[in-house]
Amino acid sequence: MKAKLIATALTLPFALTLAAIPPGERPDDRHASDAFVVDGEEFASQLDFIQAGRRCQTFHPDEETMAALEEEFLQELSLRPHSDFEALFTSPTYVNVYFHVINKGTGLSNGDIPQSMIDAQMDVLNAAYASTGVRFQLISVDRTTNSSWYTMSPGSSAESQAKSALRKGSADDLNFYSANPGGGLLGWATFPSSYRSAPSKDGVVVLYSSLPGGSAAPYNLGDTGTHEVGHWMGLYHTFQGGCKTGSNAGDYVADTNAERSAAYGCPTGRDTCTGSRFPGKDPIENFMDYTDDSCMTLFTAGQVARMRAQWDAYRAGK
Repeated sequence: MKAKLIATALTLPFALTLAAIPPGERPDDRHASDAFVVDGEEFASQLDFIQAGRRCQTFHPDEETMAALEEEFLQELSLRPHSDFEALFTSPTYVNVYFHVINKGTGLSNGDIPQSMIDAQMDVLNAAYASTGVRFQLISVDRTTNSSWYTMSPGSSAESQAKSALRKGSADDLNFYSANPGGGLLGWATFPSSYRSAPSKDGVVVLYSSLPGGSAAPYNLGDTGTHEVGHWMGLYHTFQGGCKTGSNAGDYVADTNAERSAAYGCPTGRDTCTGSRFPGKDPIENFMDYTDDSCMTLFTAGQVARMRAQWDAYRAGK
């Protein structure tokens, strides 16, 4: 809320299931018992929403492929002239944004979001990424009425058709698509390392009602966009790989505390990896977890450094 060797990873969707959440690590009783509505679709509870694996369906590689990608990434970095990637964000990096509104007709109920919601989404992105030095600037907005594209899902022919027809720019341009995938799915994205093998698929897709002022509460403050852009900038989920035990590097960011599984709601004090190499309370406030938009507030310094390095390796000037 709020893919990598690349062809192999694109076939490996990450989908959280209820069975993957150990007892005692599930959302609070309010979310577990109350009816839960996302974009007009009612789930019996937030647990049912979780069971559908709907927060984010960005395609993630398995651990072996991820390690191979990381080795490739480090090789890319070795070819760059920079050594201190955190220092590279002392001056702004500007990212052009091409916004594609896919709808099934006129009016907000058909996904034809007003310009005011797009502007608000841009404001949310720039506020969330202010500490990273990234500045997003809206270049253009186009609107397409296509009922098939409107309900596209990750990896579908509809997604390929829509992106092939609409995508603009190069690797360092953000193409942001709003649509209505259905089933409570909030969004997905591609990683920087995917661009070389599949440039036409590059970008971010979000549920139109997750934009600020939309109806997908508690995911309607715009941080689905923040989360998916985080993937587009090279970040994994904070819970990637669970507790980072043994040789597992988790999200490949040292200063994100380990967490066994995704967090939902805003479970203050949650601590699921007390025995890991990265102890501390779960990073529920991090934009790369699965908590409610109102709970998400930050990226860590390590995440900023990784985004900068991924940008330099895979996107800048490509």
